[in-house]
This record gives sequence, C-alpha cells and structure tokens, in this order.
Amino acid sequence: MKGVIRIGTRGSKLALWQAGWVKSAIEERYPGIRVELTRIKTTGDRILDVPLARIGGKGLFVKEIEDALLKGEISLAVHSMKDVPTLLPEGLHIRAITRREDVRDAFISREGLALSDLPRGAKVGTSSLRRKAQILSIRGDLEIHQLRGNLDTRLRRLDEGRFDAIVVAGAGIKRLGLEERVTEYLSTDLFLPAIGQGALGIETRVDDDYTNEIVSFLDHTDTSCCVRAERAFLERLEGGCQVPIAAHGVLAGDGLRLTGLVASVDGRTVVKDSVTGSRDNPEGIGRTLAERVLEKGAFEILRELYDVAPPGGIGRS
Repeated sequence: MKGVIRIGTRGSKLALWQAGWVKSAIEERYPGIRVELTRIKTTGDRILDVPLARIGGKGLFVKEIEDALLKGEISLAVHSMKDVPTLLPEGLHIRAITRREDVRDAFISREGLALSDLPRGAKVGTSSLRRKAQILSIRGDLEIHQLRGNLDTRLRRLDEGRFDAIVVAGAGIKRLGLEERVTEYLSTDLFLPAIGQGALGIETRVDDDYTNEIVSFLDHTDTSCCVRAERAFLERLEGGCQVPIAAHGVLAGDGLRLTGLVASVDGRTVVKDSVTGSRDNPEGIGRTLAERVLEKGAFEILRELYDVAPPGGIGRS
C-alpha cells in the first residue's frame, strides 16, 4: 500500500532502536509517508539455552522476518548485517547498507580490568565462536563460557557475578547509550570483528519498486563497499556461526584493504591475511582473500570443524 511502510524487526531493545532509527530517517525524508514497526520473533530469539552453532547458525535471526517480507506482510526488514546469511531467499535483496557504527568489539569487565589484566582462569562470557577463538589466541588461560540473550540480559548476568567479563559488539553499546559500561574497545589490529558488524541492512523484495526507491537514500556507498568484500570472503568459505571467521574492510582512496581470518575454536590455530585492491571490485577482493587463507591452512581448520570435507566442495583452488 503506497503511503504506508511496514518495517519488520526483532523485538529486542537494540533491534527496536535500529528499526526506529530507520523509521525516523524515512519519515524525515518523506513526511507524507506513514511508517509502522512490526515485531517478529525469530528462532534465535526463542531458543536461548543452546549455543548458536548447535542450532544451525545461518539465518537464525532473520528467517521469520524474511518469510513475512515474502508474504507481503511487511515492506522491508532491518537487520544487523552480521546476522544476515550471504545467500538470500529468491526474490529478496539487501537494498541498502547504512553508514557503519563502531566496528570494534567492546570488552566489559566487572572489576574494570582490561583483557590483558584479567587474572588466570577468569570467566568471560560470549555467544560467538569468533570471539571465543580470538580471546583464547590472546589469553589461552581464560575460561570462555556460553552467554546468549539480548544486551540487557548479558549485562545483568555480568553484574550478578556469573562472569568476570563479557564481550559484545561496540555498535550496540553505542546505539543504546551504554558507553560508560565499556572497559575497553578491542582494536581491530588485534581482534577482527564479525562480517558486516556495525552496519544495518535494509532488506526488501526485488520487485517492490516503491519501497526500493524509498530506502535507496539510506545506502552508504563506502560502508556497502567494505561489507560486500567481507561477505564475499564469508561466502567463499561458506561459514556460519559454527566457524570462527572474521573480516574487516577499510577504504583508503581508491583502494580497499580487507583483512580476514579463520581460526580453530580453541584459538590455537589462527590463519590471518590481508589483500588490497580496487574498491571497484569488492567481491573479487573478498574471494581472493578467501583463497589465500585456504592455501595458508584454513582448509584444514574448516575440514576439522565440519568433521568432513567443508560444504560446497571448498578446496585449495
């Protein structure tokens, strides 16, 4: 219905903030359009007592929202790009990727200690194998424990003393105005973020010309370029929540530098490399980097994690 835009979103405080930000931006740009939010509970929101890697990983926080989009029940979906699988359902696409917030992970310690200063055996909470692997590669003496739930839940469990520290996305902390809780932001030189971390994706139906035109102004060219490279890296490796994979793209002039890694879950083996190329070919840069890390040992890590040959026939080509 022209004149009405319905945004599908998860129901967490952070997801509602993100969808509300998009709503406000559209209303400011197009005062005559009414924008409504539709809350949708996803599989990832319902199942909180099982690690993400055990329940499939891909699409856990988007599938039900995409189903509503395909049925025409909503006009668009707002996702954290780090939650969006590289392969989308037929008929849907990411029409816009917004300007990136802080890409770094935030380390929050109950006693205000930096990661390097935590005592041996300290308990660190995270839901991410990527974070677990990188923490253990730096501090193999720490205990990493499963921590799921929305940001408020994670902070509450830290305050209750269940953990000595937690690691979460810095973007969410900043969007909710909780910067005072952060002990330190982990440098991307030391700690690579998730693919697409800090950016929002606006997903629409390919054939919905009206909505596609409305949201086009939200696409941030530089952020989109970097995220496309990161997602191409992930797609070539066919990784999901069950594999510690990270990447971060940075633009400099006409060039794009992409750094990525694949790690074993225990952090003992980390394959990391960087590729620089033209920003006109972000997907090519992502695929090139993937091939390089496969050659340097990522293939063996993936084969062990999947306990068989990696999916899709990933090889050393």
